[in-house]
Amino acid sequence: MTTTPIAAVDLFASALHIRPDGEVRATGRRMTGGERGAWQIATFHVETDADVHADHWEMHPEAEEAVCCLAGGVRVHFRPTGPDQPEETVRLAAGTAVVVPRGRWHRLELDAPSDLMSITLRAGTRLERRTEAG
Repeated sequence: MTTTPIAAVDLFASALHIRPDGEVRATGRRMTGGERGAWQIATFHVETDADVHADHWEMHPEAEEAVCCLAGGVRVHFRPTGPDQPEETVRLAAGTAVVVPRGRWHRLELDAPSDLMSITLRAGTRLERRTEAG
């Protein structure tokens, strides 16, 4: 039996962590790190590119990530996979999502203030500052 209190959770202030044993906990949101094997569902209201670390690439080695646009608009950029490959971009409007492949470097830029949701395993997540060349 769960010991989790029955109460509303503010998804813009907390994240939900879903553990391998089926337990769901409301916890602090993390950009990197996290409990091994626990999926994080995090919702963000973002106003500027700085809010989505547009100047950094991000990569999740443990799992794919669902990036969901609940309101507003966002572009998800994917780092080229080879030296002669172009950067790929997927534009998300409200009510759409993209699945970022495991281990694929990506970053976000806003088209408008937005509400976003991310679902992934955070363990091992890496951030790398974006340079003008890539």
